[in-house]
Amino acid sequence: MTQTKDGSKFLKTAATFQSGAETLPQRYFVSPEIFAEELQKIFAANWVLVGHQSQLANPGDYFLAEIAGESLIVTKDQRSTIRGFYNVCRHRGSRLCEEQNGHVAAIQCPYHAWTYALDGRLLGAPHMDETPGFNKAEYPLKPARLGLWEGFIFLNLAPKAFGASLEKWFEPIGGKFSPWNLAALRSAKRIEYDVRANWKLIFQNYSECYHCLGVHPELSKISPYDSAENDLIEGPFLGGFMRIASDKSLTKSGNTCALPVGNFGDEDFRFVFYYSIFPNMLLSLHPDYVMVHQLQPQSPERTLIFCDW
Repeated sequence: MTQTKDGSKFLKTAATFQSGAETLPQRYFVSPEIFAEELQKIFAANWVLVGHQSQLANPGDYFLAEIAGESLIVTKDQRSTIRGFYNVCRHRGSRLCEEQNGHVAAIQCPYHAWTYALDGRLLGAPHMDETPGFNKAEYPLKPARLGLWEGFIFLNLAPKAFGASLEKWFEPIGGKFSPWNLAALRSAKRIEYDVRANWKLIFQNYSECYHCLGVHPELSKISPYDSAENDLIEGPFLGGFMRIASDKSLTKSGNTCALPVGNFGDEDFRFVFYYSIFPNMLLSLHPDYVMVHQLQPQSPERTLIFCDW
């Protein structure tokens, strides 16, 4: 076990192995019934990463997210508050937005032209003022619980009374990643992968480098696969660091690609940190850049991955 200069304790990978642990049976990776249960009991019941606040630079900017088969609108209103809504009109259930992202002054249903403000209020509904007892205030967009952590946007489809707040969820790692200035960063590039694999396999693969010597020999020359040590091994968090060879970076060239993203000392350039945040966030923290993978399960054997640098 290693104790770093800040007092954190890191465990070698072998020390984190649990006695009696076994690989899940095959059905957990291919069964439609198990997949449907995972969507409802995991993704629809917990905080799920959907994006970063830099994707909403201006009021009226929006992007769509999908959680457990539900389409959601994430937008910034005129007061610069980031909000999440179900992408469903309150009238006949039509989908409101089809484009994956864009900019709007208001949200209008393409079916009967009900129009909503960016804060969810129903602004107008043609001829409904002629309907006795109709009150626009009773028909806002259905909100989804939304929270920000280090600039990343999370949604939770569970009722407000169910489960921990986002602040409570991330309390065990409060301030841990502040040196990287995550909230101030912007995505320089996004790549989308459509992977023929169960989401758990991707999550598991990212969470270890036991496979690196055989699968990533070039990576192992820069960052030895057996240098991994973990400091988070419980709850929704798993990860730690790997060492980087002197004056190297995990870029295609092996050289640093930019100025440091934070105020790092010389010793900090010898480490790269990897953390898996359950259920769909994979975070890679380097001195000169940050990379995040966002998993979006599509079927038992198919997962979309959004990768941002």
